[in-house]
Amino acid sequence: MNDITMTASERRAWADEVRTLAKERDAVILAHNYQVPDVQDIADYVGDSLALSRIAAASDASVIVFCGVHFMAETAKILAPDRTVLIPDKDAGCSLADSIDADQLRAWKAEHPGAVVVSYVNTTAAVKAETDYACTSSNAVDIVNAIPADREILFLPDQFLGAHVKRQTGRENMRIWMGECHVHAGITGQDLKEIVDAEPEAELFIHPECGCATSALYLAGEGIVPEERTHIMSTGNMVDMAKNTKASTVLIATETGIIHQLEHMNANVEFKPVNPRAVCKYMKMITPQKLVRSLREMRDEVTVPEDIADKARACVERMIAIGQPSAHGE
Repeated sequence: MNDITMTASERRAWADEVRTLAKERDAVILAHNYQVPDVQDIADYVGDSLALSRIAAASDASVIVFCGVHFMAETAKILAPDRTVLIPDKDAGCSLADSIDADQLRAWKAEHPGAVVVSYVNTTAAVKAETDYACTSSNAVDIVNAIPADREILFLPDQFLGAHVKRQTGRENMRIWMGECHVHAGITGQDLKEIVDAEPEAELFIHPECGCATSALYLAGEGIVPEERTHIMSTGNMVDMAKNTKASTVLIATETGIIHQLEHMNANVEFKPVNPRAVCKYMKMITPQKLVRSLREMRDEVTVPEDIADKARACVERMIAIGQPSAHGE
């Protein structure tokens, strides 16, 4: 069986094996919105990383199979420390999470003693352990607004989300780490302008990690696209909004894998990527065959040292104490 392309009969046999193995292992299968369609379709739950991790923590399953990238499986382990957490490919990394490590964060903190550290959930467990507050793309503005105005903030790792939060809060004492997701950074203002010119009546769904987020605000401000049709939001909120949109065409500025979910939500809309090359090679490392292998062989297990997990869990709990993140936060 090929990892990506299956015949209809192969797909049925694969799906039957996955379901049988999951039942035998007492496993719940979680899939991120950017996964390949077959993996999304077989999963028990599909969503963004934090929402899936919270589902994992609430689940009674003994085994959590996280079809996503490594930091996401780590977060599930942090929130469900008593479960076995598997990722179908241990090498499925993340360019954004890799843009800062714990040593770099400690050095940055040393340069700004007393600053409050706010980390996007798209970070490793070791970075979360050095963090005061976690945030998602949907609640980052609320988290920053809840921090006393006279406290300096170190926001990491995404420069585009950081710029969006700084615009929304007007926070001048906010320093931003210059990290980026290479996929989202590659969705440019020029890409957006070209497709808006070709589809002037379309709605825009734009993730704040995108390099085009500032351009979207400019286009809306200049009246090139109506402000009411320009939405900067998390992937999960894109799924929610897709259910109720009345637009015939929606332009999507995020990783293209989400279009599969959006089409499930609303078959009457044409969802078009702003940049069709916005494909995360790490997300696509989780293939149907690797999912079966993970369940058969109980590999690859994700572990987090207890001391790091305890500190990392605390920053997520502080976020929740300020305000419950959206069910769809990333």
